[in-house]
Parts: sequence; structure tokens; C-alpha cells
Amino acid sequence: MEKAYAFVVEHGLADLSLRPLAQAIGSSPRVLLYLFGSKDGLVGALLARARRDELAVLEGIEGDLDAVTGRLWQWLSAPEHRPLLVLWLEAYSRSLVEPDGPWAGYARRTVEDWLDVLARAQPAGVRRTKAGEAQRTRALALLRGAMLDLLATGDETRVRASL
Repeated sequence: MEKAYAFVVEHGLADLSLRPLAQAIGSSPRVLLYLFGSKDGLVGALLARARRDELAVLEGIEGDLDAVTGRLWQWLSAPEHRPLLVLWLEAYSRSLVEPDGPWAGYARRTVEDWLDVLARAQPAGVRRTKAGEAQRTRALALLRGAMLDLLATGDETRVRASL
């Protein structure tokens, strides 16, 4: 799994074919099908692996909403995370245009995970209000928009200044 995950982080999922993947990780397409049942089963397992990485990042971030937003941006803007973020974006997008199969619910779960982290950064009295929900939604939208812009342009100086 780790070798397959490293392969898709580097190459993406869009054109994933079992034969090149198997060759790259020292396996065979038959073994992959045996282990995962189908290509969709493999993609589902890879998405679950990516989500574990995402949740591990989110678990370790604490502070108030501004501090958490800043720490999340530090992680999102780090050049070494760009291949993983491109994979995340691909999976997020595919779950919107192909709502069935291995992508099902990926975007929704991701939004919920991030909103949960941002909610924990708010005082309990604010967290349970519509205004608190709006604050964390705005923070998430800002982070995601900035991340998309950074991935598209590579203009870290401009995007960082906007934040």
C-alpha cells in the first residue's frame, strides 16, 4: 500500500492503470486485483490512505481560530506538500463529478474534517452559533481558495500576502 500510495502522490489518479502501477511497485496487476478486488477497490484504499495523512495533519493543530488557520496555511503552503495536495484536489474534484464509486463522499468528508478542526479552535459558546459556523466556513474557504491559487500559480508571495 505504501508503495502504491507514493506512486499516486507522484503520478496522480487520473490515468492510473494497474500495469504501470504494479510494475513501479514490484507487483503484478493480478496481485493488485486479488488484494483490492478491483481498480475501484484500489482507488478507494488509496483515498482512505490519503485521508489518514490528512487527518494526522489536522489532529496536531491547536490554538484559537486565527492560530489554527495560520498553522494550516503553513502546512498547505510548504512546497514538499504540493504533490499530496494535487492528489487531494484530484480526489476532491472527482468526488464532485463522479459521486459514485471510490470517490463517493470524499469532498464532503474532507470539508467536515476541516470544519471540525476549525470548530475545536473556537470557544464553546461561539462554536455552537451560526456566527461561529460562518467564521470557520470563511476560514476554510480562504484556506482552500489560497491553496488552489498557490497550486495554480506558484506565486507564494502574493498568496501569502493576501492571507
